[in-house]
Formats: sequence, structure tokens, C-alpha cells
Amino acid sequence: MNATSSGTAPRPVRPMKVAMASLIGTAIEWYDYFVYGLAAAMVFGPLFFPAFSSVTGTLAAFATFSVGFIARPLGGIVMGHFGDRIGRKSMLVTSLLMMGIATVGVGLLPTYEAIGAWAPVLLVTLRLIQGLGVGGEWGGAVLMAVEHAPPNRKGFYGSFAQMGVPAGLILANVAFLGVTAGVSDSAFLTWGWRVPFLFSAVLVVVGVVIRFAITESPDFEREKQSSGTERLPIVAVLRHNARAVALGAGAFIGINAVGYIYMAYLLAYSDEALNVDRSLVLTFILLGSCVWLVTVPTASALSDRFGRRTVLLYGSGGLTVTAAALFPLVDTGRPLVILIALLVTGIAMGTVYGPLAALYTELFPVRIRYSGASLAYQIGALLGGGLAPTVASSLYASWRSSLPITVYLTATTLISLGCVAAVRRRHIRDSTPESRLSTIQKPGKAI
Repeated sequence: MNATSSGTAPRPVRPMKVAMASLIGTAIEWYDYFVYGLAAAMVFGPLFFPAFSSVTGTLAAFATFSVGFIARPLGGIVMGHFGDRIGRKSMLVTSLLMMGIATVGVGLLPTYEAIGAWAPVLLVTLRLIQGLGVGGEWGGAVLMAVEHAPPNRKGFYGSFAQMGVPAGLILANVAFLGVTAGVSDSAFLTWGWRVPFLFSAVLVVVGVVIRFAITESPDFEREKQSSGTERLPIVAVLRHNARAVALGAGAFIGINAVGYIYMAYLLAYSDEALNVDRSLVLTFILLGSCVWLVTVPTASALSDRFGRRTVLLYGSGGLTVTAAALFPLVDTGRPLVILIALLVTGIAMGTVYGPLAALYTELFPVRIRYSGASLAYQIGALLGGGLAPTVASSLYASWRSSLPITVYLTATTLISLGCVAAVRRRHIRDSTPESRLSTIQKPGKAI
């Protein structure tokens, strides 16, 4: 029985409150994820893999970074199952707690010098827990924002969850910049690197309080009351929506590969290959992330007006160009050129990343949407960002040149451009009455 038939007025939907809660929660989770990536670039090699050379130690550290991506599809499947069965909200709280516990655990972890081989083993274990948490986080946060949104503003409101990625990167960079500026290099290597990880405990408490205060998705509640829930959502996804999963994953590979090179590998590369000051590169990445953050809602609002596919095609084309130019520009070693390259790349990434949230929700019906969107996104993340820093480290170690990295990034962005081009109106679906009405009235805005 719904709220109206029982005589009680339904609770008013406040999309901006939910969108802000998605932004804050995802920013905290991605902060946790990115402090690991920055630490992998800066200190994990000598602290957890001291027997290796500098290059090999960095490669091993990024391999542990990639391990988290292996767990992300599993996290998406498990939390997607319960998110489609019992609701979005409870999975968001669960994922945030998993992420926070694992991140604080890394900050408390003894190094190789203290416990030997157990140190990298425990590091990998905690990274796997991080992967499980973030695997279920993205789908729930995006769905809560999009499913609370008005039919003609789903792209804009969905972008708030997407903004959590650059916001989390900004927080992580600020944390590391603050620590590196406040302590000596030896103190940073001894204990300073732990501070950003331990600070996560404060952020997680804030995030959990905020997420408990929001209401469940109205689309989910409506679907549950009218049709019930799917017993095995992931089976239904693979049986009826495999093409949508493939297109969604492919559309994400390029932006994710470029993003993790941008967020994690460039710091190690500029220090090792170019001998550019670490704090300077961190500052440039921070500025580029601010541009990325602003571009995400702008591009998403444009996708509400001109269609997801149109904006994504332009964005994916631009991302291919910037992927081809990024390392040649960085290799000049000139700070101004590096800054411009990172700022332009931030614009390209934001143009692609923002509208993807609404696109993913439109690819799957409500009853299996958490599972479908999470699976597509996390497979794309595994094939894109999960491999990118490790592949880039391996290519540079083998060739001692950035040219193979440029070829790799350009290839991944071309794959995504092709997948976006392959998305057609027949792939877009939405089972809510409001969205069906909107599609009928404004057919040109569906994708």
C-alpha cells in the first residue's frame, strides 16, 4: 500500500539535499581511494617493497593499487544485489564504513622493516576491502541523486555524485600538500604519510551521519510497491542487458584510464623521469582537479538540454586529443606547459565524466538498475583505471619513454569514443512514469 492510499501524505522529495549528500559521501570515499594512489606514487615502494629498485618498487606499489580494482566489480555485484532488493540507502552507509575502516587500517599498518613480508600482504588485503567498498558506492550514490531528480534535470543532479571524484582528489592532494609542507622528507617517510589516512576517520563519521539523514529513492520504493523486486538482479542484467553493460563499460574505459594516469601515475613519472618538484606537480594536479570539478555539472546540465550522447561524443573526442597530447606536453618539463596540459585534460575529463551518471541510469530499468549500472561502471574501471598506472609503469620501465604510454591512452579513449557512438535510443530505458512522459514529450532529449 502506498503512502497516499494509506491516508498519509508522501514525504516531499528534496533533490538538492540528496544530491549534496551524494557529493559529500562520494568525496569522502574517493578521498580514501586517492590517498592510497598518491601514497603508492610517493612512499609505498621504499616502505613496503624495499628489496626492489626504485622503478620496480614503484611498479609493485602501483600493482597493489590495481588490486583494488579487481574487487570493485565484486563489490558492485554484491551491493548491487542488495541495493536492488532492499534499497539504495543502506548500501551507501555500508560502503562508506568499509572504505573508512580499510583506509584507517592502512594508516596504522606496520611497514616491511617492522613485520617483513606480512606488510605488503596486509596492504593488499586492505586495498581489496577498499575496492569492495567503492565498488558498491558509486552505483548507490548516483542512483540516489538521479532517482530523486526531476525528469528534465537528471543529468545535472546526477553530476553531484560525479563531482565527488575530483572533490576527493582535491581533498587528498590538499592533505598530502599540507603534510609535505609541514614536515621534513625523512619525517614524511617515517610517519607523515600516515596522517591523510588517519584523517579519514573524521570524514567517515561526518559522511555516515549525512547519509542516515536522507530518504530512500522514490523510484525504488515505487517499483517495489508496484512490481516487487528481482530475486537475482545480476542474472537478469546479464540475461537481458548484456549489451548495455558492454557499452557502458566501454564508454568508461578511456576517461578512467586517463583519470588514473592523471591522478596517480603522473606524480611518480614527473619525479622519476623529469625530476620536477613533487609539490609543484601536486599543486598542478590540484588546480586541474578544480577545473574538472567545475566542468562536471556544466557538461551534465548541457546533456539535459542537448542529450547525453551528443555531449559525450564531443567530450570523448576531446579526451582522445588530450590523451595524445598529455605526455608530450608534460615531457617538456616546463611548469607552465605542464599546468596548461593538466587544466585542459581536466576540462576534457569533466565533459565526459559528468553525463555518464545519468546515461548509466537510463541504460537499465529500475528493478535491476543498481546491479546493472554498478557492473558496467566497475568493469570499465577495472579495464581502464585499474590497469592504467601499472601498465604505464611497465611501459616506461621497458621503453624508458612516454611514447608507449601515449599510444596506450589514445587507444583506450578511441575505444570509449566508439562505444559512445554505438549507444542508440533503443538502449535508453526508464520505468518511471515521469520519465516515460518526458521521453514522449521531448524525444530529442532522451540521449
